[in-house]
Amino acid sequence: MARVELARAAVADLDRLIRTHSLPRDTRQRVRESLEPLGRFPRLGPELSDRWEGFRFILGPWRWMLLVYVFDEPSDRVIVVTIQDARTSSAVSGM
Repeated sequence: MARVELARAAVADLDRLIRTHSLPRDTRQRVRESLEPLGRFPRLGPELSDRWEGFRFILGPWRWMLLVYVFDEPSDRVIVVTIQDARTSSAVSGM
């Protein structure tokens, strides 16, 4: 079973989204629950391309929330590198 971790940048992204989108108090728990399947199925999300090649994504607790991650197979770790609002022009593309 892979270990699921959040990079510092992903934590900062989530904090920003909670603040700017007035997300509910249980947002962190909802994100944690969205990430749980990656422990058993680290290749669950579709692969990204272009400048995001090597990364994958799943949707968070809201359809607009992208949880972008990389699976480090040798260390059996899933690392969430960014959490973004898919509705913005600066969001990850290459899906």
